[in-house]
Amino acid sequence: MKFVNREKELNLLARVGQASLIRSKMTILAGRRRIGKTRLIVESQKESRCLYFFVARKEERLLCEEFVGLMREVLGMNIFGEIHKFKDVFALLMDFAERGAITLVIDEFQEFFRINPAIYSEMQDIWDRKKEHTRMHLILCGSIFSMMKKIFEDSREPLFGRADERLYVKPFSVETLQSTLLEYAPNHTAEDLLRLYMLTGGVPKYVELLVDRMAFSADAMLDEVLRENSLFLDEGKNVLIEEFGKEYATYFSILSLLASSKTSRGEIESVLQKDVGGYLARLENEYQVIKKVIPILAKPGTRSIKYEIEDNFLHFWFRFIYKNKATVEIGNFTYLRKLIERDGLTYSGRFLEKYFREKLALSGEWSEVGTYWESGFSNEIDIVAINRLERKVLFAEVKRNPSQYSKAALEQKTYQLQRTFAGFDLMYRGFSMADM
Repeated sequence: MKFVNREKELNLLARVGQASLIRSKMTILAGRRRIGKTRLIVESQKESRCLYFFVARKEERLLCEEFVGLMREVLGMNIFGEIHKFKDVFALLMDFAERGAITLVIDEFQEFFRINPAIYSEMQDIWDRKKEHTRMHLILCGSIFSMMKKIFEDSREPLFGRADERLYVKPFSVETLQSTLLEYAPNHTAEDLLRLYMLTGGVPKYVELLVDRMAFSADAMLDEVLRENSLFLDEGKNVLIEEFGKEYATYFSILSLLASSKTSRGEIESVLQKDVGGYLARLENEYQVIKKVIPILAKPGTRSIKYEIEDNFLHFWFRFIYKNKATVEIGNFTYLRKLIERDGLTYSGRFLEKYFREKLALSGEWSEVGTYWESGFSNEIDIVAINRLERKVLFAEVKRNPSQYSKAALEQKTYQLQRTFAGFDLMYRGFSMADM
């Protein structure tokens, strides 16, 4: 699959790279696994003299042997003797950058925590002493978000405040998914597009896997996910188990409940019979796997809170794969498929709502886009979009079938809000599969 839709990221890296020709610059590049960080780096450095280090889990001296070999091969550096410490490798490269501009990429940078945590303070010392008179674009890349956040955002860590730019790579937008499917399957249906959005959430690696398998229809996509030895079957565990460490079982239980529509703290605690406040806070703030959802216009400190898994694929994985892991282990994919098809219409509805909220947010027309409900999670309105500058508000309901939308019913639901938006232009809309 060709490289698509990373213009903003490429422009940022190009701008920082240009600035590094005068004085060394440091860029943090982070994002979940499979999001396309390495591919982005490769594309951005086609015209640069770039050295790429991958921090594998091995002894520091073995890593240094590997890195020194690359320095000789890529940069033509004459290095005599053995180097066993990364600080010496980094010092040599900073000295090299006094004579010519280079880009140094260190991928899976958070792995130095396991190899030798002192490397971070050693790098900080060398960087601070030499950055002003060298020309290096240092790109530090990582996929375990909590560890990357600790390295660069914890004031007690040596590299805190050292980065010149931070780039968090996000999934493809709904517009990119739509254009991708249009390119490879111009006769696709709305059901195909919704399935692609639901299963991949715009994560490039998942999109690429489906494109490579020519799985463009909704049925073909599900066939690819539910086949023996499919990458998708273990993917949730592979992505998250390192993030959560030894307490992963509790985190997985919470995420499984969220995916099964137990979206309030009270509902989760009633099932697990334990306080989950700390776990929810870490999932939201440290790991950034879930987000807090409050009704639009809610007052600060409201207790009317829901939680949702942000990543579409992880939501699907916890709802169907993890929840039915015994079925997966015996390879009964026919049974699992029947479960998914039984619940599919109801389950996919949440992603149809999310799809249109994202479309409205991307349109640039609205200052706020969210959902609304009243006390007790009653009288829910799927979408409320506000433009305060033009004093207009859109109320929308999302239905798979357009015939199920009733403007009169929606107007009745908005009765309480109409006074809040006195003087605004009130608009009512039904979104359906036909609008995708």
